[in-house]
Amino acid sequence: MEWWASLTLVVGGLIFILLLGFPVAFGFLLTDLIFTAYLMGTSGMEVLTLQIYASLASFVLSPAPMFIVMGELMFHSNLANDTLDVLDRWLSWIPGRLSILAAVSGTIFAATSGSSLANTAMLGTVLVPEMKKRGYSTFMSVGPIIGVGGLAMLIPPSALAVIFASVAQISVGQVLIGGVVPGVLLGLLFCAFIVLCAVIKPSCAPNFRTEPTPLSMKLYLSVKYLLPVGLIIFSVLGLIFLGVATPTEAAAFGALSTLIVNIFMGRFNWRMLKASMKGSLEVTTMVLMIVAASKTFSTVLAFTNATDGMVELVTGLALHPILILIAMQVIVVVLGCLMDPVSIMLITIPIFMPIVAALNFDPIWFAVIMLVNLEMGNMTPPFGMLIFVMQGVTPKDVTYEQIVWATVPYMLFDIVVMGIVIGWPQVALWLPRMLGE
Repeated sequence: MEWWASLTLVVGGLIFILLLGFPVAFGFLLTDLIFTAYLMGTSGMEVLTLQIYASLASFVLSPAPMFIVMGELMFHSNLANDTLDVLDRWLSWIPGRLSILAAVSGTIFAATSGSSLANTAMLGTVLVPEMKKRGYSTFMSVGPIIGVGGLAMLIPPSALAVIFASVAQISVGQVLIGGVVPGVLLGLLFCAFIVLCAVIKPSCAPNFRTEPTPLSMKLYLSVKYLLPVGLIIFSVLGLIFLGVATPTEAAAFGALSTLIVNIFMGRFNWRMLKASMKGSLEVTTMVLMIVAASKTFSTVLAFTNATDGMVELVTGLALHPILILIAMQVIVVVLGCLMDPVSIMLITIPIFMPIVAALNFDPIWFAVIMLVNLEMGNMTPPFGMLIFVMQGVTPKDVTYEQIVWATVPYMLFDIVVMGIVIGWPQVALWLPRMLGE
């Protein structure tokens, strides 16, 4: 069978199984088992078993469970609510203050949670009711939260970045650090857009008076609530930036520091710890199963000679490499309308990475572009996960269509940042190279 026919059969079979409603990990594993048995027989099944073991025993995956623990501890401790209150006091003079609060706090929480869904759910639950009460339009209340929610994919500790690096077999540290500048750039663009909207059309984000807070009280509350969050962020990003710790060591220290902060602030209790560990175990198990399934999917593609065939086809095209890169990103955008980011990543990485190597693209640069694109896919209708999360936490009078329209400007900003990273690779590569990661 020709490689292109095998590739069509394997990918088509996988998409069909996923559309039947199988969980991502089981869908990949079932596809792998069926086509390995068909193509290679018993010997192929033995190779597949060894591949599953090797993928789960990989040291590269070590940071992911600890980043997940960090996010769960932050979510269940309610430390985020106090952080929001302090930030609101500092931002009280800015037009569209609650929308700005969503953008600023979302960027900060992205550096502590590592989960886009948790980030969006937490901000939506806390801020949207207050925004509606103050007369904010749906566009100004829902849009910033969904837009900033996806930053957890880019800004460390990003569990998705760790999975990407593991599947693509590239440096976890470089991928994590490479997402910092584009992530912060997105956050700044979001804030500028919100202020502009609030100035041009004040009725969409009405000003409201609050009791002024003395500077001494602001400083006291900042030390009490913002400093601990800053220490948690430093325990991960700071240690990696300074070259003191590897990503795995920084992840372990980050999880430990989050626990210690909660103990010292009186937030720790056994119920919170139990809920955090239960959530972490569920997510980690899912992540490891997905990674194992993805690695075996790469093996199946190798059995079909699809990988070599794709590389030969693409390198033989009389096209500029950047046009091929853009075509790959368009494929990801289309898949983002139909699938969740993890499924897209696991389908495309085994096919794209050999092409990236053949075209001499920097794999870290490509990974950052992909993460921005996957972040956009998380809020792309009709199946964007962040849209459904937001729909679940907003009042019933907020419709699906309103949420979708509110996300459009933030998707455009994602495209702008992707263009900037493609045009100026140093935006993604400067920090990893400077730090020698």
